[in-house]
Amino acid sequence: MGVMPRPAHRSRSVRRIKRKTPGGRTAVRYEKKAKGVPRCPVTGLAIGGMDKKIYRFGVRVRAPSRPYGGVFSHKVLARGLRLAARGL
Repeated sequence: MGVMPRPAHRSRSVRRIKRKTPGGRTAVRYEKKAKGVPRCPVTGLAIGGMDKKIYRFGVRVRAPSRPYGGVFSHKVLARGLRLAARGL
């Protein structure tokens, strides 16, 4: 008979993986779900230059060094720079 999982594992925010143990029984392992690609909040495009696999570190470590790097996409940044140059 199965054992009730602890409360943190009852949430659907964790992924359930069935693994076969060396003893032959099937055990359920709980892992964090993989996060998606970082996206721009304005256009929804994937942000270029971002490391898609490293989420342990802060945004400053993995983001490009351009203005608003890691926050907005290149299209939003280019439009903002054009508007700033025009004085709007």
